[in-house]
Amino acid sequence: MSSPAQNVPRTTNNVGIAVGSDENSLTVGPDGPILLHDHYLIEKMAQFNRERVPERVVHAKGSGAYGFFKVTNDVSQFTKADLFQPGKTTEMLARFSTVAGEQGSPDTWRDPRGFALKFYTEQGNYDLVGNNTPVFFVRDTIKFQDFIRSQKRRPDNGLRDNDMQWDFWTLSPESAHMVTWLMGDRGIPKTYRHMNGYGSHTYMWVNAGGEKFWIKYHFKTDQGIDFLTQEEADRLAGSDGDLHRRDLFHAIESGNAPSWTLYVQVMPFDDAPDYRFNPFDLTKVWPHGDYPLIEVGRMTLNRNPEDFFIHIEQAAFEPSNLVPGIGPSPDKMLLGRLFSYPDTHRYRIGPNYAQLPPNRAHIPVHSYAKDGPMRFDPSRAARPYAPNSYGGPAAATQESTDPVGWETAGELVREAYTKRREDDDFGQPGTMVRKVLDDAARARLVSNVAGHLLNGVSKPVLERALQYWRNVDKELGDRIAKKVNGG
Repeated sequence: MSSPAQNVPRTTNNVGIAVGSDENSLTVGPDGPILLHDHYLIEKMAQFNRERVPERVVHAKGSGAYGFFKVTNDVSQFTKADLFQPGKTTEMLARFSTVAGEQGSPDTWRDPRGFALKFYTEQGNYDLVGNNTPVFFVRDTIKFQDFIRSQKRRPDNGLRDNDMQWDFWTLSPESAHMVTWLMGDRGIPKTYRHMNGYGSHTYMWVNAGGEKFWIKYHFKTDQGIDFLTQEEADRLAGSDGDLHRRDLFHAIESGNAPSWTLYVQVMPFDDAPDYRFNPFDLTKVWPHGDYPLIEVGRMTLNRNPEDFFIHIEQAAFEPSNLVPGIGPSPDKMLLGRLFSYPDTHRYRIGPNYAQLPPNRAHIPVHSYAKDGPMRFDPSRAARPYAPNSYGGPAAATQESTDPVGWETAGELVREAYTKRREDDDFGQPGTMVRKVLDDAARARLVSNVAGHLLNGVSKPVLERALQYWRNVDKELGDRIAKKVNGG
């Protein structure tokens, strides 16, 4: 049996005991049966059988990196949050992803991209879980599961199905704004480095004086927006399914650290009740003419993870991680996500996921939480309950994040948002088509939509889809119809 070369560490089992061989099982003679008491062989096989955790139901395929966020403008008049104070630099982790695809799916499918950020602040972890679009397909969290299932695989044959997608979209007119984004150039970014990120939801900021503001986050890529055409994306899906993951890793490894400049839109708290459409509706954007962008700082990603599984696959982002100075809004999608995200982490990677390296706070944690699978950090409280007479952490009511943060009144109802004068579903996507897209982008949109509709969409759903686009913009809908019908 050969010995390790000088200065080469010995192989050990999982508790540090040196093992006899990396190559040969323990047997009765060279040709005899394997022995059950070859504990290292048993450990290797058992570990291998369990080395996967369930993939994320949504955003399964992704990549990420560590970096830092540096404040470049004074926004302390709007928030007391530590990470947004003048001159502050905060370590962070980012994960980018596709939404509908599984772990092995191509990076270049037409799909929204997740844009999830974790800031390791001096007040605890702050997570901002967004997308590369400022809007979403639905405005009420009760429809989210149905939407995702319409984009996934059919239960009968295991195939993705354009007919399911358009069936849901055309029966949910609030999807029109997001579908216009998805079917346009932003639907397939060139790389993760060449896309913007958005908090998408409306959040609340609170300053040191207790004054409240509604805000939206915009991370503008410093590399410039760029995209792939449908033809380029289809070709690359076959030649390099990990294109975006590879690009991010090699860019950072080569010293070409990507960065994004953060801007916010700020709405005075009292503007919301009388604004012309509901500012908490996730299918709407706030016009920049009403609420212009205000620079906050710059995010730079400059460090690849040392182990992808530990730091990216086990990364757990949750919008319920809100530090003092930042709170939620009445956005129904956001309020649902406050529960959904930590719950999925508890299922996927266990109840003590917050103790894993990518999720650990960079400040001391004083918690009464105890026990459960894989726990390794005790609470260090004298007794595992509060209040107690023996010592332990005490609640800091004045420093905590108010879980509601706005006044509300009324009966419990199951209703949509109260309608306002511009609360229609097709107005903003129509404006986007007519005033934001140029002629070439409109032509690509027509081609992308028509190509998608011609791929397995049934006649009744197709007719609804054509009317859907005519509702967005009559001329655009007619062009799509002409292309679908062979014109």
